[in-house]
Amino acid sequence: MLKNALFALVSLGIMHGAQAADKRDNPLKPSETWDEMRVDVVGDREILDGSAFLEIDAPYRAHDAATVPITIRETADSDKDFVKLTFIVDENPAPIAAEFEFGPSYGDLDMETRMRVNAYSNVRALAETKDGEIYMVGKYVKASGGCSAPAMKDADAANAGIGKMKLRFFDPIEDAPKASGTRREAQVMVRHPNYSGLQMNQLTQLFIPAYFVDEIEVMQGDQLVMKMTGGISISEDPSFRFKYIENGAGKLTVKAKDTDGEVYEREFATATES
Repeated sequence: MLKNALFALVSLGIMHGAQAADKRDNPLKPSETWDEMRVDVVGDREILDGSAFLEIDAPYRAHDAATVPITIRETADSDKDFVKLTFIVDENPAPIAAEFEFGPSYGDLDMETRMRVNAYSNVRALAETKDGEIYMVGKYVKASGGCSAPAMKDADAANAGIGKMKLRFFDPIEDAPKASGTRREAQVMVRHPNYSGLQMNQLTQLFIPAYFVDEIEVMQGDQLVMKMTGGISISEDPSFRFKYIENGAGKLTVKAKDTDGEVYEREFATATES
């Protein structure tokens, strides 16, 4: 009897462990929203399972629904040449969070950013190859209220720094030779409140009009590294961490445009030059 009881407890623990693993894997769930908008996003093109070529990481339960970290990277054995990427948050008011176009110096797909998630939702990444194939991976994220969450800064503080940019490099110089063709990891950060139009001014109790960065372009010399077209789902102070190949073409230029038509531009020394 005691052995049977112990066996039952162990089995129950294994089952709970498996359930916990499932939560960590947090695969995509059936979504009527996606079924309805799929044609609008890709038309009648076939969507292929991307799990053999792409890895996506997102929290099962978000700590902050307004800044949910999302990472996608190409697997080591992938032989695909990805040139476009679309992030979709099924249950957001504007589900298409961002679309990316990659230039030849981008290299293997590798991207990290922060998004708003407004309700329990699938977060999808659709990656398109040079040959026109579309591969999808995704995660189910438990979060709510991300698009209407108050801004982290008050209006005066947010407006004071609009358009300021930073570019950070992460590769330790001593671990990577300073040579053209070396792959580097960098992070572009743009100061902007990225108001979604669903947030409320805590003093006036009126909604703050939508006002966000809708384009970011990174150039290496006259060659495109990446271009982002975004919407309200990208978090305040947009940030994109990525990897690219130094081609010896010169400095990196970052240009951002917001929905008021303001353009912000800055030139940065490359990791080799810094």
